[in-house]
Amino acid sequence: QVQLVESGGGSVQAGGSLRLSCAASGYRFNYDRVAWFRQGSGKEREGVATFASDSSGVYVDSVKGRFTISKDNAKNTLYLEMNSLKPEDTAMYYCAAALRPVWNKLSKSEYNFWGQGTQVTVSS
Repeated sequence: QVQLVESGGGSVQAGGSLRLSCAASGYRFNYDRVAWFRQGSGKEREGVATFASDSSGVYVDSVKGRFTISKDNAKNTLYLEMNSLKPEDTAMYYCAAALRPVWNKLSKSEYNFWGQGTQVTVSS
């Protein structure tokens, strides 16, 4: 049984930083089938970060230069480093994983497994 458990969310002021973690059981993270998503209140869930085929990060425009995705193979954990946070980054953040390599990497329909989410709140 696959379980994804996010942690690291919290409340910060604008300009602050957080590092989110996603630990997996029953699943091995691969570059070609994992991502971070977020969903703000009343908004659609959007893809935030994933990996390109060369394992470099791929980001939605609104977080480029501020967020960094990474993973630790030994710990089988996915991370999202978030810097220079803005109030518009406030959302529930989810990690997602797929059974097969993902083609449309920031599309939520591509992913089979989701964590329960961790809340990030950024105040101005």
